[in-house]
Amino acid sequence: MPEKIIQTAKVKISQDNLQISAYLAQPQAPGSYPGVVVLQEIFGVNVHIREVTERIAQQGYVAIAPALFQRQAPDFETGYTPEDIEIGRKYAWTQTQASELLRDIQSAIDYLKTLPHVKPDSFGCIGFCFGGHVAYLAASLADIKATASFYGAGITTRTPGGGHPTITRTPDIQGTIYTFFGMEDASIPAAQVDKIAAQLEKYKISHRVFRYDGSDHGFFCNHRASYNPQAAADAWEQVKQLFGRVLGG
Repeated sequence: MPEKIIQTAKVKISQDNLQISAYLAQPQAPGSYPGVVVLQEIFGVNVHIREVTERIAQQGYVAIAPALFQRQAPDFETGYTPEDIEIGRKYAWTQTQASELLRDIQSAIDYLKTLPHVKPDSFGCIGFCFGGHVAYLAASLADIKATASFYGAGITTRTPGGGHPTITRTPDIQGTIYTFFGMEDASIPAAQVDKIAAQLEKYKISHRVFRYDGSDHGFFCNHRASYNPQAAADAWEQVKQLFGRVLGG
């Protein structure tokens, strides 16, 4: 299927007294399209996340990437230096709250529902790094039918803002989830990947767990030194298969 011509825009999502910045990408051609929420790494809605949002739109989805650090640092966007990583981790793990993140994602879905060419009951999400962890959280939302979670560190050990680890929400996942891990990723030991797979099996969640030998954290991002083109290409095909099968795009 040829890629669709798309249009992009920066938009604002209203939530109570908060205005959440977001990057929107959608096909230009008239039609009815599923919606996908794209969840950022600790580096903000940066060029990589915008490119992923565009790639998803080119496949026939209306994709939106909300700024997950809107409360902490509006319009935050940074690179990949050690200093950038330090500040991004601070925002992600000490200043966000799981409940707020879930409300923000639901607000992004509700925003998509207001667009006339978005299917009202066909939504998915995809996330990377911190966003991969948040995608596992978001999979518990009733509207989310398909989730792609890339190298979400800490799923078995913590949750944003503190409390029970995010893995304890596994029984709440209602749709299908695909998880993607690099087996050279020191931040996600193989034992944690095995625990995630076991919990998904235990609760009979529709899922697949992809393990990429020789791949490190961030293997999907072509702006990082850890980019692995072979693993990234395979993972992208799996994402397209997931969204196409479950969401109908």
